[in-house]
Amino acid sequence: MDKGIQGTINLRRNGEETVDLSGKVHLLPCCIKYNGPCDVSDYFKPKPTGMESEGLKTQEACFRGRKLLGASVPIPDGYSGFVLGKKSLDKRKASNISEGNSNFWEINAKYKNITYWNHDSLPSQDDAFLRSFHWLAVAKTMHEPVAAEDLVSASAALEKLN
Repeated sequence: MDKGIQGTINLRRNGEETVDLSGKVHLLPCCIKYNGPCDVSDYFKPKPTGMESEGLKTQEACFRGRKLLGASVPIPDGYSGFVLGKKSLDKRKASNISEGNSNFWEINAKYKNITYWNHDSLPSQDDAFLRSFHWLAVAKTMHEPVAAEDLVSASAALEKLN
C-alpha cells in the first residue's frame, strides 16, 4: 500500500515568535506564475465597501485592472491557518533521510482569517470556498465514535423496513 508523502512539521521556531498574518492572507480568483518577493501592499489595496452580503462584510480591490469583491472570514473553530516553508537539512539530520522521512517543514507564519475574492459577483454563503468549510463538520461527525446502543437501534430499524 502506498504511504503517500511523509514528512515532519516543526511547530516551534527555536524560541522565535511566529509572525501573525491575520488580515493579510488573500485567496485570489487567478493563477500567478511568480514565486518571489514583491511589494504587494504598494499595488493591492483592498478597501471596505460598507455593504454587507449575506452577513459578510464586503471589500473591494483591483488586481491587474480587474475589480474584485471579497470578504474576510475566520478560520473555523478548532482549526488553524499556517504558512509552511520547507526546511533545508544539515548533516546531523541527514540520518532521517535514510529512514524515508526527507520532507521537513517549519511554520513561517500563522493566520486566523482569510480574505477570499470573487471576480464577477458579491461574496455569498453559496461560494464554493465557504461551502468547503461545511466538510470540516461532516468529517468530524464521521470520525466520532458511535455508541453500541445506536448501532442496535439502527439495525432494528433497518430490519423493520425489510
